[in-house]
Amino acid sequence: MATTYEFPSDLLAGQEELHQVRAELSALLKRLPWSVEPMDGFSDDTGWRKVERPASPGWTEDEQAEVEKLRRREHELAVFVSTHRFWAEVAAADRVEARSRLKHAHETAAEGE
Repeated sequence: MATTYEFPSDLLAGQEELHQVRAELSALLKRLPWSVEPMDGFSDDTGWRKVERPASPGWTEDEQAEVEKLRRREHELAVFVSTHRFWAEVAAADRVEARSRLKHAHETAAEGE
C-alpha cells in the first residue's frame, strides 16, 4: 500500500498557490508577443527547420511588471514549498515520492469531493 502523508495546511496552501501562479504566468506568456522589446518579423530557413516570427510590438511596462510580479511570486512559493520544515520529518529515501504526492494533492482532494 502506498504511503500517505499528512501535509501541513500551510504547505498544501503554498503548493496550491504555486500551481495557480504558474498557470497564470503560463497563460500570460502565451498571450504576450514573442519579444519583450519591439522587433521586426523574420523568416529563416537555413537551419534544420524553418523559423518564422511576425513583427513584435514588444511588451508594455504594465505587461513587463505583471510578468515580473508573477515570476517573483513563483520563486517565493517554490522556495517556501521546497524548504518547508515538513521535509525534515520525511525520510530522505521517501522525499521524492512525498514531493510528488504533494504536487498532485489538489487532484486527490478534487476527486474526493
